[in-house]
Amino acid sequence: MLALVFTAFAAPATAQKKNKKNDQPSPEVPSDSKAMLPESDSQAVDRAVGESLGYWQIGDIDSLHKYYSNDVVMVSGACEPPVIGWDNFMKAYQAQRDSVTGGRIDRSNTYTKVTGNSAWATYQFVYTAMADSKVVQFHGHTTLVLNKQGDHWVIVLNHSSIVDSQSASPAVPTESAPPPGRS
Repeated sequence: MLALVFTAFAAPATAQKKNKKNDQPSPEVPSDSKAMLPESDSQAVDRAVGESLGYWQIGDIDSLHKYYSNDVVMVSGACEPPVIGWDNFMKAYQAQRDSVTGGRIDRSNTYTKVTGNSAWATYQFVYTAMADSKVVQFHGHTTLVLNKQGDHWVIVLNHSSIVDSQSASPAVPTESAPPPGRS
């Protein structure tokens, strides 16, 4: 049930804007008041995507649910019927989580579009995990549709597609593996 791994999202890296002259925070807004600036909807969507992935990776179901609608529709990268509803997603998520160890997903090239109380985010991902004593890796694309409920963005549709996958040979502990090109 590795298909559900493609429903996740990596937390974005954030960087503080710096003044090139002296590597100090930008003078437009004092650094101690930046936290008080309102977050744009686009930033809030990106944060929701990143935080949901964090909870997905650590298995914190209660926190993860804050980012998903009860009637969410999940379309995986495998050619299988969509999973409809939070309860069905949780059953599939638990089964998938039980079948792998060390699952990690990273996202890149995220683009977000907000129109009123609806938004979508699309990005590329790389998922790596251990399954059946082998390292597996999947590359693909995910598109999320989100709705704003109050001041909170929730995912209502999660569609992922696998572009490439590979299964490596049995995992070897890194400390005992010989350097590349040597036996």
